[in-house]
Amino acid sequence: MSVDTVSLSGWGRTAPTTAVRFRPRTHEEAAAAVRGRGPRGVIARGLGRSPGDAAQNAGGSVLDLTGLARIGGVDAGGALHCDAGVSLERLLRVLLPLGWLPPVVPGTGRVTVGGAIASDLPGLDHRRSGSFARHVSALELLTADGEVRTVLPGTALFDATAGGLGLTGVILGATLRLRRVATGLMSVSTERAEDLDDLLARFTSGGDRLPYASAWIDLMARGRATGRGILTRGEHATPDMRPAHAGRTLLSSRSGGARGRFRLPGCPPVPGGLFGPASAALYNEVRYRGAPRARTGELRPVGAFFHAADAFPDANLLYGRGGLVRYRFAVGHGQEETLHRVVRRIAARRSPAVRAVLQRFGAADPGGLSFAAPGWSLALDLPAALPGLARFLDDVDEEVAAAGGRVCLAKDSRMRPEAAAAMYPGLAGFRELRARLDPTEAFRSDLSRRLGL
Repeated sequence: MSVDTVSLSGWGRTAPTTAVRFRPRTHEEAAAAVRGRGPRGVIARGLGRSPGDAAQNAGGSVLDLTGLARIGGVDAGGALHCDAGVSLERLLRVLLPLGWLPPVVPGTGRVTVGGAIASDLPGLDHRRSGSFARHVSALELLTADGEVRTVLPGTALFDATAGGLGLTGVILGATLRLRRVATGLMSVSTERAEDLDDLLARFTSGGDRLPYASAWIDLMARGRATGRGILTRGEHATPDMRPAHAGRTLLSSRSGGARGRFRLPGCPPVPGGLFGPASAALYNEVRYRGAPRARTGELRPVGAFFHAADAFPDANLLYGRGGLVRYRFAVGHGQEETLHRVVRRIAARRSPAVRAVLQRFGAADPGGLSFAAPGWSLALDLPAALPGLARFLDDVDEEVAAAGGRVCLAKDSRMRPEAAAAMYPGLAGFRELRARLDPTEAFRSDLSRRLGL
């Protein structure tokens, strides 16, 4: 097991802190690192894709689990056991040629299985499938005493671990229930919406006939165009949908990745950020006008549909030296006016938002700190150095909390502890379980200290 001292941050590159990093290759090495932790505790870390500070531990230890990356075989019922350090991108490449997919596919493949469970990530079909942990039939959890436990769904420990941000222990492995697919393609529908009301109506009008759905919102548009966007929906293509010139099967690992990789080799962050209000507005205008008014039946590879953002892995460098803040919140059905107000406030402020994704959620998952709940979710990226951003988002927090909504903890890098307590009624029970299971607070992170989790 290698050990070094490093400065770590989330993908947003805000507030880096220094920790001792352990890189275990076996469960025994991971257990030894937990037992030998210092007074500042330890937290697990995967690929560092979370934009916030959930996988940082200032002055303490961090377990880099990417060395635990074994993938087992798939049984006849579609169950697979794998290590927690396996990335969803790699899992997709391995499984797709066999006719299987991970149970839930979020918007990036650059996240580990352990991270997907600890964040209880939702996918684009949350209304039908729920979040990632709903499809875990067992997990192996390294607890504060250095022991490895098998944890099953329906138990208090499982529910606290799903979405628990690594604070109940280190997830070492999991058994997943996979999804069968017939091809490596998606049949995709795209349409433009003129404003936010039009966008929400289009979301709901089709029901769940096409189960995967998300929309990009132009947060720079104002007036009658406020909240205009592009709605993208999809379903798994069947063999009869494939092109006539295709081979006998379209189950190919080449269908599993985003198209291309546009890297900035050796490039530091753009000093002031690439996008100001004028350039962001121009970019959004071109993107909106360039989208089809309505198109159906377009065939795309699975990876290009789900992980289009992964084609530009260095996008976080374009937000300036201060990094980016990803703000993701959700409000329930019946609270659409709150969503309207937040969108209008962002548009009026002329904050240079080029990434803004709207999704519709279904039934809540049992995890005490799981984010997804019935209603609407909006995620956006903003340059962290924007003047007045902290106060502005604090105000939005209050509006979201007053509507019974919540901000996603797994993405957060700046929320106040009282806001988190107001948004997550299960937080008190989560704290009580942690106190019983881990009275010495072996598992800690910058986020847990900041929010008092």
